[in-house]
Amino acid sequence: MNPSAEARAAAQLSDTQKAALISLLADDDPAVYISVRQQLLSFGPVVRDWLRPYLISNDPVLRRRAAQIIEQLGRQLADTRFLSFCLRSGEDPDLEQGAWLLAQTRYPEVNVEAYRALLDEYALRLHERVVFAHGARGVLTVINQYLFEKLGFAGDEENYYDPDNTYLNKVIDRRKGNPVSLCVLYMLIARRLHLPVTGIGLPGHFVCRFQTSCEEIYIDCFNRGKFMTRADCIHYLVRGKYNLHEEYLVPLTPRRLLLRMCGNLHRSYFHLEQAEEAKRVHRYLVALAS
Repeated sequence: MNPSAEARAAAQLSDTQKAALISLLADDDPAVYISVRQQLLSFGPVVRDWLRPYLISNDPVLRRRAAQIIEQLGRQLADTRFLSFCLRSGEDPDLEQGAWLLAQTRYPEVNVEAYRALLDEYALRLHERVVFAHGARGVLTVINQYLFEKLGFAGDEENYYDPDNTYLNKVIDRRKGNPVSLCVLYMLIARRLHLPVTGIGLPGHFVCRFQTSCEEIYIDCFNRGKFMTRADCIHYLVRGKYNLHEEYLVPLTPRRLLLRMCGNLHRSYFHLEQAEEAKRVHRYLVALAS
């Protein structure tokens, strides 16, 4: 059913008919539930508005099933939005917008504006501190102390392949993530502070780089902001028996960074044998690589 047909079919139902249909979601017969669910999904996104009042129903089965349908429809919309973003954007899309659109493909109800405001708050509190810091290393030390000591952000070594280590809302909620997501968080805060911090995509790892005409400092966000030098990065490549390609030390464009995030996510779902989720993310990889 195309969107216009969905809208026409949905408009033909009276409020009484909608309520009667939705009430059948709590039916004990699985066949009835499946049939009603499919019919509701066929009406498209408008069904989310029909179902929201039932999220506070006294019937726990109806609450749960209404929430599941709302989430599924939301994820479908978010999937379309992120794919469109990937296909329309050039090499320099808005990284923060892309990260939030990606998060919504799994958590469609996430309040993006609230999380943006939280990042603004982090940056504001840091600004009060960095004005008293001396030099680049002093500024970065202040940021590291705030993020990794006071707030407790850290690399998730125990559950490295947890998909939530990539979704930015969950990284902020849980205060842990993988190398790429923690670097993205660091970069978004640094951007708010007008600091020249970029992402460096080492093979098998990811770090940030602060660079001016006078200084160059690498930051390992997965290891609580440990400072590194260019020589340390080269030593990492040699130790890992990687070829010494100069491109490994060149900042990634926002598009390539989103590609790296989706690559991590795809590996996570593949590792966890969640085939449908891996298939979903593979579409993003294709779109970003094109």
